[in-house]
Amino acid sequence: MDTAPAPAKPSLSKKPSPSFRLRNGSLNALRLRRVFDLFDRNGDGEITLDEMAAALDTLGLGADRASLEATVGAYIPPGAAGLGFEDFEGLHRALGDALFGPIVEEEPGKKGEAEDEDMKEAFRVFDENGDGFISAAELQAVLKKLGLAEARNLAAVQEMICNVDRDRDGQVDFGEFKCMMQGITVWGA
Repeated sequence: MDTAPAPAKPSLSKKPSPSFRLRNGSLNALRLRRVFDLFDRNGDGEITLDEMAAALDTLGLGADRASLEATVGAYIPPGAAGLGFEDFEGLHRALGDALFGPIVEEEPGKKGEAEDEDMKEAFRVFDENGDGFISAAELQAVLKKLGLAEARNLAAVQEMICNVDRDRDGQVDFGEFKCMMQGITVWGA
């Protein structure tokens, strides 16, 4: 007697990316705020289940409505249409804890090393060809993937590069990137 194989259990790709949660709090808060703003299509300060589903579909991470509702619905406050930023932060933290375990405080000497690793990982997202520099074309490609309007205008992207490019070679190296990221202040996050 043949038995039907058990349905495949949905799983994450090989191994969850440690970049899901950066160790540097201000970088993580900034990145999370940017993701929230991208998902909040109508800019009303809440991410509805429809907006979440549309964003995940755009990223190629489509989720069925029932699973999304079960996971995200618990974080939507009663009477609210969707997740506010604080709710989204709580969901992100809970998913991070479930996937990677709670964040443990690191020794002071190792904290700088961890922040440098986070910064290098963020840099590699933009340095698509791995040559150690972020060109205007690479920045434009990443902005396009994120669906940002700035990606449509190469002159605007080149201006972004110029604003960070201290040695005026037309591209951003890791030192310039690190300097720029450390100078970012997160407001309202």
